[in-house]
Amino acid sequence: MQRTVLLVEDDRDISELVKNHLEQENFTVLTVFNGEKALALLQKNEVDLILLDLMLPKLSGIDFLKQVRTTSLIPVLIISAKGSDIDKALGLGFGADDYISKPFSMLELTARVHAAIRRATQYRSSENVSTSTILHFMELSLDLNTFSAIVKGKTVQLTSKEFHILKLFMTNQSRVFTKEQIYHFIWEDDYYGNENVINVHIRRLRGKIEVDPSNPQYIRTVWGIGYKLGE
Repeated sequence: MQRTVLLVEDDRDISELVKNHLEQENFTVLTVFNGEKALALLQKNEVDLILLDLMLPKLSGIDFLKQVRTTSLIPVLIISAKGSDIDKALGLGFGADDYISKPFSMLELTARVHAAIRRATQYRSSENVSTSTILHFMELSLDLNTFSAIVKGKTVQLTSKEFHILKLFMTNQSRVFTKEQIYHFIWEDDYYGNENVINVHIRRLRGKIEVDPSNPQYIRTVWGIGYKLGE
């Protein structure tokens, strides 16, 4: 099946380069050069993934992403020359699935695109499972049918990445995971030293399920190694 990618990039040379490469990989690529036109195009077309630059005219990449996330869980891969931790955290915090910093190789970009679409397809397929399965740990429950967490009787909605990270921990309750292992299991891709991606998702997940995120009881840091569930 041919997949459609929406490329939102104001640098026309980069846009043309990425478009030509993805089309050679059998993708249909829709290009647009500012955030406002990207929103209008998205309303008229079904796409499988958005490649999004942060620095856009008229409507910033972050503001565009915030509006997309009010109605859609379509995978979004940020591509940006702004490589600071703040920009990465902002993008992921507002619902981006992953990021790749400029300059990037076309090989890496293609791998990230394929992986993001594959994960989204698997996630949508699993939503059709009718059997409700709930995992438990202390006062935390994870509903595998509704993709939500329940903390002390209160339902907490999770993003797809938060859900799968928590599921990984709750189905391996005695295991310590390195950041590389978490990336491998959740992103199903080669690890490029993307610690910030893991850090942001863990921080946001803790903010949703922990009573005191600064003193977590569920997702514990094992210093010098990674993370584990509970004690």
